[in-house]
Amino acid sequence: MEENVIRTAEDLNEALQEKKEAASYVDFKMVTFSLADKDYAIDIMYVKEIAKAGRFTYVPNTLPFVLGVYNLRGEIIPILDLRLFFSIDVPKRDEKKLENLLILTLDDQTFGLVVDKIDKVVGVQKSTIQPPHPLFADINIKYISGVVENNSRLYVLLDILRIFGSKDSGEAKEAAAEQLAKNAQIDTRNKPDPRVAPAAKVQAAPAASAPAAAKEEPANLDIKFIAESLKSYKNFDMSRINEVWVKRRYTEWASERGANNTQLQSSDDADAYLSTFYSSFTGTWWSKEYADVIKSLLPENSAKQIVVWNPGCASGVETYCLACVLKSRYPDAKIRIYAQDVDLLGVSNASLLSVPANLEGTWLSPYLSKKANGENTFNQEIKDSIMFEYHDCKNTNVLPMLDVIFARDFLSFLDTNSQENILSEFFEKMKGNAIAIVGENEAIPTAYGFGETSKGAVTAYTKD
Repeated sequence: MEENVIRTAEDLNEALQEKKEAASYVDFKMVTFSLADKDYAIDIMYVKEIAKAGRFTYVPNTLPFVLGVYNLRGEIIPILDLRLFFSIDVPKRDEKKLENLLILTLDDQTFGLVVDKIDKVVGVQKSTIQPPHPLFADINIKYISGVVENNSRLYVLLDILRIFGSKDSGEAKEAAAEQLAKNAQIDTRNKPDPRVAPAAKVQAAPAASAPAAAKEEPANLDIKFIAESLKSYKNFDMSRINEVWVKRRYTEWASERGANNTQLQSSDDADAYLSTFYSSFTGTWWSKEYADVIKSLLPENSAKQIVVWNPGCASGVETYCLACVLKSRYPDAKIRIYAQDVDLLGVSNASLLSVPANLEGTWLSPYLSKKANGENTFNQEIKDSIMFEYHDCKNTNVLPMLDVIFARDFLSFLDTNSQENILSEFFEKMKGNAIAIVGENEAIPTAYGFGETSKGAVTAYTKD
């Protein structure tokens, strides 16, 4: 009996020791903070430092939750109020009061987040992180990566990549996983290898093909596997808008790779396939020649205000170039551009964009001014003409009637239903003399009843 008691005690001590060791094992650290008296956390890997600051430099025409910019030891960073982003009530700001800042670094960009209170660093086991549930927070569940309990406190773990990363870093991955699951049930001959590679934005080379070529459809091709792969890896949806280009590109692709090596097996393959899709000067400053082409397609318009919609504005380079062209074409009018994107960090930084020194003396010069540090920026009139907005255009678009729609390479990265809905919205929102410009390798189907005017690779669509 005594031996039995001793063994039981030994077993109990061993079990307690194992429990202590398990409890001491930490494979995930998070920085905790509060918003409206609720506990939240962020993966510590994204947190560069914490700080206190109060005097932010106001920047006009920015998003409502952008408080301004701050000089962090010589680096100018945008400051975003996380409470305003989540529509949490915020007391009136006291300019003399220092705000609690989380300084984050994501995709090589640094920015500050204002929160109510910064608590501490907490270490937990990843296995203890539970799936998100809307009951645990007052914010949209899509921004939550999980919930975790520690020392009797329940923390809502925010998904920083989904909130502040580019659109490819979140939704595209989900679409890829979903589509690849379907692909696994299909004959694998000439199908993509079912591996999800990280999605990434591509800086495109100028497109060389003209609209006339885009309308010359190759012989009938069964390229369903290509369409599935592009949707999986890059959220590119083949439809009536781009099908001609996809088929023509497949002919080139088969010639480059060989007829037996045409499947897209990775994100890099999809990038290579799409490398010739993007319009001229995507993500780069326009040349004078390209600016002149766009200007020549803009219609006569004596209105006092020219209203423009630029969905998919990305970092804002395209939007600024467009604003300068519009001001040149309509010098006496007030220009108003609604520039929208789901890349939150991109549109938040767009109003802070600097212009490279090598663009001095170019066609952009009349619209530039110097910052105090000697860098070039756009003059106040150009800046005031643009409203950068964080907005998913698949949702309701509250816009006035439009004079110009500039949506290059935007429609193809929406699902087919959204493409159709937005094209219908184009037609409804366009004034009688308005134009719409889409990507150089996209075409609005004739069923919508648009007329066309082309110059080089660019086509302007008008109400017939």
